[in-house]
Amino acid sequence: MSGRVGDLSVKQADALAQFRENVKDILPQCPSQNDHFLLRWLRVDTILTEWQVPEVIDKYLSGGMCGHDREGSPVWYDVIGPLDPKGMTHSASKQDLIKSKVRDCEILQKECDLQSERLGRNIESIVMVYDCDGLGMKHLYKPAIETYGEILTMFEENYPERLKRLLVIKAPKLFPVAYNLVKHFLSEDTRRKVIVLGSNWQEVLQKYIDPEELPAYYGGKLTDPDGDPRCRTRITFGSEIPKTYYVRDSIKVDYEQSVTIGRGSSHQMEYELLAPNCALRWQFTCEGADIGFGVYKKKKMGEWMKASEMKEIVPNERYNAHLVPEDGSLTCPEPGVYVLRFDNTYSIFQSKTVSFTVDVLLPSQVNQSELGTVLPQNVVRC
Repeated sequence: MSGRVGDLSVKQADALAQFRENVKDILPQCPSQNDHFLLRWLRVDTILTEWQVPEVIDKYLSGGMCGHDREGSPVWYDVIGPLDPKGMTHSASKQDLIKSKVRDCEILQKECDLQSERLGRNIESIVMVYDCDGLGMKHLYKPAIETYGEILTMFEENYPERLKRLLVIKAPKLFPVAYNLVKHFLSEDTRRKVIVLGSNWQEVLQKYIDPEELPAYYGGKLTDPDGDPRCRTRITFGSEIPKTYYVRDSIKVDYEQSVTIGRGSSHQMEYELLAPNCALRWQFTCEGADIGFGVYKKKKMGEWMKASEMKEIVPNERYNAHLVPEDGSLTCPEPGVYVLRFDNTYSIFQSKTVSFTVDVLLPSQVNQSELGTVLPQNVVRC
């Protein structure tokens, strides 16, 4: 018996029926009520013993649990910099990525139970340390952000009140932009638990975590965390994922706009950024054949200019976006009018239909409610 819908043993079918009866009062509020959905939750009990983590997740999804805070709560480290978001979403299914995080949550829950027995008092919450050293534009890859948002929603809905605090260390200037992309997935209570530490992060970490329980590379005394019994999982440091792991050439994306560009023509989109350190992020695909793309800068909105008359920021190149969707991003240190240009001037006979999404990522002082808002004439109040 596979334990899947249509292939359940008598015992499994009885367990499913009993579970459906137990949750019937809240079932109408769930995103789905079918057997496939309910079986996902029944499998949590065996996820630590029966589910085999895909190799690419095990090797390249960085982080792990090590030590406890001064009150006995388990500490989990998420190491952001070495992550390869694009490679991971091309190499592992969204279901397996979410399942891996459910597994991590269950490991932490089990550790809380063990700590409660050891200490003789209730331990029910965890501490998370986000190491943001190396956080860059590659981490803003939209399909990965969307998957991460689903993981955060899963954690909020199924492990309420399990987070004691989240400590962010080594945060670069880009951190507020990245945080703005995901914080709307978090409850107000969870947001209040996020603490961004400054240059004295090692000192503050030791305020919450005894040096004896802290890995040496974070200023503590655990010199061999992988072999220490206080570390229930190893802290892995991912890296770029080899393309031999890729199981799909592209990720399905719902694009926001589509335009047909005639033969020998181009299409320009203007974005006026009124403050420094905004960022532009784009994804596009093309039907039929390749398409040129570049980013330029000019002084005035609404004034059409040839590419040769503008300052080239991202050089115009031809992309095989009809074969593999393209994505990219640009941090804009200076205010100004930025022009994203699709180029079909080299095509004498063929029109191209381009589907695309462009996001404007605002700096931290702009409210989340304004994130990505495009005002009339594509003026972004950044």
